[in-house]
Amino acid sequence: MPRYLFITGGVVSSLGKGLGAAALAALLQARGYKVRLRKLDPYLNVDPGTMSPTQHGEVFVTDDGAETDLDLGHYERFTGVHARRTDNITTGRIYSDVLARERRGDYLGATIQVIPHVTDAIKAFIQSNHDDEDFVICEIGGTVGDIESLPFLEAIRQLGNELGREQTCFLHVTLIPFIAAAGELKTKPTQHSVKELQSVGIQPDILLCRTEHPLPDEQRGKIALFCNIRPSAVILGMDVGNIYEVPLSYHDQGLDREVIRHFNLPDEKPDLSGWARISDGLANPDSEVTIAIVGKYTSLQDSYKSLGEALVHGGIANNAKVRIEWIDSELFEKEEAAIEALHHVSGILVPGGFGERGSEGKIRAIEFARVHRIPYLGICFGMQMAVLETARNLAGLPGAGSSEFGEPEIPLVGLMTEWTVGNETMQRSSDSDLGGTMRLGAYPCLLKDGTLARELYEAAEISERHRHRYEVNIAYRDSLEAAGMTFSGLSPDGMLPEIVERPDHPWFVGVQFHPELKSKPFDPHPLFTGFVAASMEKSRLV
Repeated sequence: MPRYLFITGGVVSSLGKGLGAAALAALLQARGYKVRLRKLDPYLNVDPGTMSPTQHGEVFVTDDGAETDLDLGHYERFTGVHARRTDNITTGRIYSDVLARERRGDYLGATIQVIPHVTDAIKAFIQSNHDDEDFVICEIGGTVGDIESLPFLEAIRQLGNELGREQTCFLHVTLIPFIAAAGELKTKPTQHSVKELQSVGIQPDILLCRTEHPLPDEQRGKIALFCNIRPSAVILGMDVGNIYEVPLSYHDQGLDREVIRHFNLPDEKPDLSGWARISDGLANPDSEVTIAIVGKYTSLQDSYKSLGEALVHGGIANNAKVRIEWIDSELFEKEEAAIEALHHVSGILVPGGFGERGSEGKIRAIEFARVHRIPYLGICFGMQMAVLETARNLAGLPGAGSSEFGEPEIPLVGLMTEWTVGNETMQRSSDSDLGGTMRLGAYPCLLKDGTLARELYEAAEISERHRHRYEVNIAYRDSLEAAGMTFSGLSPDGMLPEIVERPDHPWFVGVQFHPELKSKPFDPHPLFTGFVAASMEKSRLV
């Protein structure tokens, strides 16, 4: 049976529980242990699939088709362990499952209550679907004191009692603010947060304290005294230059050593040479390149979290620093001259999105990239808009549009009504629920010989993750190819366009899937590696 590490947060949100969990997992991997990470989210949504990206951030999609929290992206990027549907749970899913069981009569007439029925369901989830992991790290969303989190805290409290300290460890993430007017770090918020956690029956074993300044030994001892832990278990989470320095920083602070000590395991030196190389490459790049992301959710960069990280990974592969300019696509619709702002960038990327708002601005940006021969990468919606740009401006199809926006004269992009998952036929209509009804998860794609896609992937068949409802209509392939657009990647049955490109352009690629979801700092995705390299070449030519 694996050892369980439960990570909770206090004081305020956005302290970095997800990054802390991912970095700790990477450190345990560096010591030779097998890990799995899980996220327990207290909100009532069944999954984040229907939540606004500007409110919750991106939706991370797994190979098996789950729409999950963005923290699972951190988990994959730091460990390389593919997340699964069973690695993310919400209050909504827990209650849905409990109520479904009650309707079936599985509880044999019992009165259904939070304790034990909801907490038992949470515990069953935590302990389910393991392989042979040495550690399972479970991050509890929200902060201690949130009413939504109480069932999850009660469930892990019970597990701590049932499994004992030999198999469980509680790590609490808190804030030590610096009060500039007083010139002091204040430990009281951490003390109160731990007291709140203790009030629900959980005594933390390790504190991970986020702070902007070093903590004097006197204050570290004060925290340890009032929070009932060893001084060595007060770990500082200092700000670093980039997130890939976090494993090194936490190791220097002794986080992994404290976990190993808690479980009475041998303290062998971890191999962190890979993380040192990544951090050094990011700190000392040979060159710099500017890339514009033209999207509709740019007010919150977490909406495109994996995308931004994938560009960083492409920079690592090319030993370059990637500067990202976030541009709201609606700007190009409101101000005719605003498009000129793209002249100074060396690459243009149009990401995924939903709905008509901002779509014409994206098409204008794509036209600018094509005409001015700026490297272009279109992802999901960005591929569809690239196809519409070619159809309207080069293929003599000015009425081309997407049925996502209404009823166009030429439905070049339309709603998928049927596709295959394994041996099962999936069917959808415009009246289907929004949540969980898209083409989700990993699907194969066959690449055409002699294309840029085939050169970049160095393979004839690939597998990439999808999240979309609409597809480019293959019936218009001849018209589009006559206008200079090559269909370089198709589904195995040849019916679903997966990749398009323009051989008459230095670097112009659109993909229906989301390659950013599979990129890692130690294994950059080939599309982003190639896109950044092409953008660097454009920068040199300017």
